[in-house]
Amino acid sequence: MNNNPVCEMLGIKYPVFQGGMAWIADAKLAAAVSEVGGLGLIAAMNSNGEQLRAQIREARKLTDKVFGVNLMLMSPFIEEAVEVVCEEGVSVVTTGAGNPSKYMDRLKNAGVKVICVVAAVTLAKMVEEMGASAVIAEGCESGGHVGETTTMALVPQVVDAVNIPVIAAGGIADGRGMAAAFMLGAAGIQMGTRFLTAKECGVHDNYKEKVLSAGDRDTIVTGRTLGHPVRALKNRMSREFAKLERDPSVSPEELEKLGAGALRKAAVEGDVRNGSCMCGQIAGLVHEEGTCREIIESICADASRLMGREI
Repeated sequence: MNNNPVCEMLGIKYPVFQGGMAWIADAKLAAAVSEVGGLGLIAAMNSNGEQLRAQIREARKLTDKVFGVNLMLMSPFIEEAVEVVCEEGVSVVTTGAGNPSKYMDRLKNAGVKVICVVAAVTLAKMVEEMGASAVIAEGCESGGHVGETTTMALVPQVVDAVNIPVIAAGGIADGRGMAAAFMLGAAGIQMGTRFLTAKECGVHDNYKEKVLSAGDRDTIVTGRTLGHPVRALKNRMSREFAKLERDPSVSPEELEKLGAGALRKAAVEGDVRNGSCMCGQIAGLVHEEGTCREIIESICADASRLMGREI
């Protein structure tokens, strides 16, 4: 890519990040994305320190390109994950689901570039002051944990508020979405749902098929009453959760119990009726599998053609 600040900062060819999806974004997927020239990310949410270390070392066997780790700040293993990232010399991390201030100095002192997922301008400004290298402005169209503001509204406001590169996320799955993100001022994009259907993605086939067959209105957001809303595909589990969430007799503890382990149940075990199939609204635009190379190269080529210049 031509003089792109994200590519120059990270030493990658394409300003395309793969979302750090818990139970899904493993060494194989991250390495495949990075090998093409994007930024692959290993999810640390579901891994203890030694499991994460093994994934990092596995990715290094699969690619000599730059890859990163996604640190979910609400993970019970977050302390171990930060320590392993520093010990293993990982060059870049993305952070999400919380305030990264507790770990920022430790990561920066270890030479790690910290890129924070933000859902609001105030958080973007805060992490810039802490020394974040860039921010990922993620709109509520995305899958998994979501904020309240759409990508179209959030990205330009974050771009205007900070002086570091902004990566757009949420509702992007093709060249049109990438071009739109750049017109809003973004310097890169992050995609999760699109990479769910990558041939190198090890998510259970049942989950993948549910994404591929989804329509534009097939997602639902639950968990707002618990303070951490999540977007997933509609199924028996998510509809039951939404129903119980409206019932004042159901306690937060009961709701938390219903959601515990639900993502693993769908992503690993393939139970797409009783598990949580986290997925973005853009799933209705994704109808076929493709290799990571096919996905990244076609999206970047289409975006460049639409914009009349190399991105």
